[in-house]
Amino acid sequence: MKIQQQDNDKKGEFFYEVDGQKLGLMTYSHAGNDKIIIDHTEVDESLQGQGVGYKLVEASVDYARENNLKIMPLCPFANAVFKKRSEYNDVRF
Repeated sequence: MKIQQQDNDKKGEFFYEVDGQKLGLMTYSHAGNDKIIIDHTEVDESLQGQGVGYKLVEASVDYARENNLKIMPLCPFANAVFKKRSEYNDVRF
């Protein structure tokens, strides 16, 4: 499962695409130079229970670590994942 990313320096998204359709999507906004705010996560019903949402959050954590960013998970799903995974505490704002 390959998670892709698009970013325009103000907003961005991590997504999982199947046949040209984004079936998993997590959006974020940049807040200053050192943090991103995850504001929305959605996964198509056809992929429910396959861990796509977790993979989207994991991709954001990897991105944050590579770019010395902190993440503010405002999205309820992302926030729940951060609470479950203490190994993400290093990037949580």
